[in-house]
Amino acid sequence: MDYLNESITKVIAETNVFKIEKIESIGKNDFPKLIEISLHLAKEFGKEAILTKDTIRKYFNTEKSLPFVARYQGEIIGFIIGIPLESLENQQWVFRDEFYGKGTTLYTYAFVIMEKYKSNGYAKMLKRVYLSWAKNRRNFQFISGHIKSGVVNNKDSSIKIIYQEENWKGTGKKFDYYRRSLETNPELYLVNNPPIETTF
Repeated sequence: MDYLNESITKVIAETNVFKIEKIESIGKNDFPKLIEISLHLAKEFGKEAILTKDTIRKYFNTEKSLPFVARYQGEIIGFIIGIPLESLENQQWVFRDEFYGKGTTLYTYAFVIMEKYKSNGYAKMLKRVYLSWAKNRRNFQFISGHIKSGVVNNKDSSIKIIYQEENWKGTGKKFDYYRRSLETNPELYLVNNPPIETTF
């Protein structure tokens, strides 16, 4: 498949200097910045988290995925990617989720934003857009993902830890696989609950 140089996007939220765009078709000009930003995920999530041209094509250019980028003055400063759980059938852990095969769960593949922009509320805006689209435009009932053990708010009844992975992707770190209901108050999603962004 031949890719355009420029991405085709739909602007979802915008201020003078900041935009959140839903990727309709990723352009080659955005590949280097996406790969550069994803390098910072490796320390936390293992080398498999680093985007390549192939994974960018796979996760940013499929009808089933839900990819958003955040831009500051036109430059990509972060992204979040959701993919239906069923798209991960090549991962053994996916079969531990009782909702696999039901089409109700969106897996948060990656959520990263540059640290210097986090305090501006841009990560919260990106997360809010992602969760809203997952629930209201795609009709998902749950989001899921992997997060460092101990980060999830155990008092939040909308979040369930499905299992723990002792050595996630060879990182030597313990991770929780969580599932979160999208039926709760959307404002609760924003308060130290998954998905939680990785910053660099």
